[in-house]
Amino acid sequence: MRLIFASLLFLTATMGCGKSGTATADEKPGDRLPEQKTINISFDGYDRSFIIYLPLGYNNAGKMPLLFVIHGGSGTPEGMIRIADFRPIANKEKVVLVYPAGHQKNWNDGRPTTPNQMGINDVSFFNRMCDYMIANHSVDANSIYATGISNGGFMASRLGCELSNKIAAIAVVAATMEANSVSPNCNPNRPVPAIYIHGTADPLVPFAGGVMTAGGTAGGTILSHFQAIDRWAALNRCNNSPAVYDLPDIAVDGTTVKQRVYSGGTNASEVVSYVVMNGGHTWPQGFQYLSESIIGLTTQDMNANDVIWAFFKRFRL
Repeated sequence: MRLIFASLLFLTATMGCGKSGTATADEKPGDRLPEQKTINISFDGYDRSFIIYLPLGYNNAGKMPLLFVIHGGSGTPEGMIRIADFRPIANKEKVVLVYPAGHQKNWNDGRPTTPNQMGINDVSFFNRMCDYMIANHSVDANSIYATGISNGGFMASRLGCELSNKIAAIAVVAATMEANSVSPNCNPNRPVPAIYIHGTADPLVPFAGGVMTAGGTAGGTILSHFQAIDRWAALNRCNNSPAVYDLPDIAVDGTTVKQRVYSGGTNASEVVSYVVMNGGHTWPQGFQYLSESIIGLTTQDMNANDVIWAFFKRFRL
């Protein structure tokens, strides 16, 4: 039954797209209103696409950071916008957003997903999108970041390992790292600051890692949350002993959040763990795309969008 549920993952989280945005008090004369559009390209013989969001004031902001927000298995860019809507942050902080579409709604994150079995090179696809955005939009090549949930989170992990010349930092939600190929071969050419956010009661991606047999559409073997944290802390040469904090239980929603900060890495890099006690396969303060009986609780004790962007903007290539 969980396999059926997992195959439907994120299909309920849909919304329309196109030009969007209205004038705000922050708007200045000459500012262009936000624009949202879909880009279609051919890559490796396949039709691929991604949604671009150009924020309020894009024409006056100069070179801007770029944030990839990556959907989960069986998901869509439109659904990911609903789950993790970074557009308010983009307007305020002047960030260009890209919500890419996986081949057949999935990503080759190293596990035996459909794109993996087909030999789809998604790392190269992200490299191509980076080059496209730098060439065609006002994007700062030294401030490109990647975040995602589930299959998209595993993909963000892989990008940190294999595209560190383009990706300045990663943030992974409800996912870890593939254990048999991605993790052992993870050898970025520079420190990659990383955040991992994971619920202890995630029914689809086990917090404790191991063989995925209870709900994941891809299967495969994955690191535990703390194994992924330890891997990145070692790669970045961070301190072994983290600073530990309990976030305020502001929502009293059955979840609590513990933060562990591994600082002192090379080039001031950090690795940060957010463990959501009793949290599910969800985006903190994001859209509850399926019922709690299927994916578990969405914590309201932290806003993942705010936490992720506050982390990202501290780091550049």
